[in-house]
Amino acid sequence: MGVAQPAIDLRSDTVTKPGAAMREAMVSADVGDDVYGEDPTVNALQERAATLLEMEAGIFTASGTQSNLIALLCHCQRGDEYIAGQEAHTYQFEGGGAAVLGGLQPQPTMVKTTGEYDLNVLATLIKPDDPHYARTRVLCVENTHSGAVLTLEYLSEVRSFCDEHELLLHMDGARLFNASVALDVAPSAITRHVDSVSFCLSKGLGTPVGSLLCGKAAVIDRALRWRKMLGGAMRQVGILAAAGLYALDHNIDRLKEDHDNALLLAEGLRGITDLSDKIRVNTNILFIDVSNEEIESLRSHFATDGILIESQRMVTHLDVSSDDVDRVIASTQQFYGNSIRV
Repeated sequence: MGVAQPAIDLRSDTVTKPGAAMREAMVSADVGDDVYGEDPTVNALQERAATLLEMEAGIFTASGTQSNLIALLCHCQRGDEYIAGQEAHTYQFEGGGAAVLGGLQPQPTMVKTTGEYDLNVLATLIKPDDPHYARTRVLCVENTHSGAVLTLEYLSEVRSFCDEHELLLHMDGARLFNASVALDVAPSAITRHVDSVSFCLSKGLGTPVGSLLCGKAAVIDRALRWRKMLGGAMRQVGILAAAGLYALDHNIDRLKEDHDNALLLAEGLRGITDLSDKIRVNTNILFIDVSNEEIESLRSHFATDGILIESQRMVTHLDVSSDDVDRVIASTQQFYGNSIRV
């Protein structure tokens, strides 16, 4: 009997497991009580993140959801409004926390597949200074947006738009470093346009837990209080922060491998006749534009080959190799009856 091949998990880049070197960094981390501000590894991570993004300060949070919520709570008062994309995490996928816990009114609007707003439409959503309306306070952008990278030119336009309309600009930069690698620029070239930014350590950077919120020192001072209220003040959390420091040192440049593997996967799937015009890919995220029923059948087929997906989306990450990509392509070819486009 042959040895079963290891599973290939394409559901998300959140499924990565820390490697031996990252685990060793965690085990040997110097720790203290972070509620007292005495955990040296947490302090080092926060300082490193702020320096990397050329922002005044940073704070380690339990998750991207917590980090985004804290940013909105820092920027707004109860009854204020924030604008976000109709399918943005800050509106659709974070449990309504800004409304439930912060008393903030979301104003969702459509974004292009590039992640960009139509600024002319956006201008019509800003409420007048009138007690009948919530005060429009913050604009949220997402980078990357389903893998799509916001250009520096667009970010400059959005910054000018926010300045003109007296809005604060928050970036949900869960995959910020995927964007910086794709643009081949320092992450600070992106974050210089925003008032605050959240980025995840536990997606493509491969740590088990955590996100960072960075911004002006006054914002991060307020964030410390909100994090405590939200139950995010942890004690000897340097064990987790050590994984973040390791990731910032070792796992940023290698994100290009994930992008290359996503392109390799796209090329292979486009070679299948039934999928030739149904593949979209940006950075490390690929979409197959077929029906839910077809995806469910493909998902079941993949499961027999030890390949995991849950939707039209496939995500490459540090636990997916080019050999794994070849396995996925071969399994997909088998599903579609080897209808290879010549």
